[in-house]
Amino acid sequence: MGKLQSKFRKRSDLYRASQGEKADNSFDSQLVQYEPAHQGSVNTVTSLSPDLCVSGGTDQAVVVYDWKQGRMCQSFQGHNREVTKVLCYPGSTWIFSASRDKTVLMWDLNQGDEPIQEFCGHELVVNGLAVSPDGRKLCTGSRDNWMCLWDIESAKCEQRHNISRNLVTHVCWVPGSSSVVQTSEDKTIRVWDSRAWQVTNTFPAKQYIQTHCDVSPNGNYLVSSSNGFGGQGCEATLWDLRQPGCKVVEYRGHLQTTACCVFLPTPPGGPARVATSSHDSSLKIWDQNTAVCLATLSLDGAGPLVALAPSDSNSLLCASFNSGLHHIHVDQGSNQAQGSGAGSGGAGGLDIKVVARF
Repeated sequence: MGKLQSKFRKRSDLYRASQGEKADNSFDSQLVQYEPAHQGSVNTVTSLSPDLCVSGGTDQAVVVYDWKQGRMCQSFQGHNREVTKVLCYPGSTWIFSASRDKTVLMWDLNQGDEPIQEFCGHELVVNGLAVSPDGRKLCTGSRDNWMCLWDIESAKCEQRHNISRNLVTHVCWVPGSSSVVQTSEDKTIRVWDSRAWQVTNTFPAKQYIQTHCDVSPNGNYLVSSSNGFGGQGCEATLWDLRQPGCKVVEYRGHLQTTACCVFLPTPPGGPARVATSSHDSSLKIWDQNTAVCLATLSLDGAGPLVALAPSDSNSLLCASFNSGLHHIHVDQGSNQAQGSGAGSGGAGGLDIKVVARF
């Protein structure tokens, strides 16, 4: 990997921000309000380390934030339109950001505040980002119908493929494999072979636009989420990647577009779980295999909840249009939580609540 390989380093200890204070708000009397990470809506969030997250928003910034301490670590400025997706390469300080400015920028938390690589070539907004398990290749997808494969070291586009009406909404690399999965506005899910850069499987089209997808850590399952309104559509679907196109269960209960769906870390002795967030300002946690809703959290006034980033089996970060980022605590509790910002437990007796906002 040459010079880029040397940039794998431990997280920076440089911080700048103020300590949070208890907020007077409608969510919860114990909610801590920290310095906001963004000015405006937050579009995307992901985990960089157990205590650091990376987010992007309409303010065009890519922000690294210590959500446990409530401190901003870094704000990268380089895009000239809003940031649509961020991605971190596990075990490194590499950060990738996609934007409506049609570019992808690569940053290193320990290499100053300028991008260390730029990937240019798309003609419309870039919505999909995925890095190969070995950290050598970057996959990008756009509303321009192009799926591109880049060499990270040289920023050269090595493969391109255009499929009519394939307006890409999200991209995931299947762990430990050469397969890439993407969702699209044409309501389909496609599996790509990154070696030949060809589609190997196309799942049966859903009724509505597919907004997002995630792959389980073992690479066996895919969860995708659907656009919709009035409770029509709005679901998430679990697929078995070992039998492409095989639908396992559906998670139904949101009333508007399900914008994000993620696999959650499995708690010791607990069931596998999936989380979804929606434009209806609610977040739901589901039993992965039975599709039973274990808990619902409503964030009144937060607007669309557009992105989720699990940190561990008890912590989940959520990005919103109206009220920034939320640290959500998940507990196998007594189901005593009530009110806006406190979650109602389902069959699994989960308690979920917002403990901090930033």
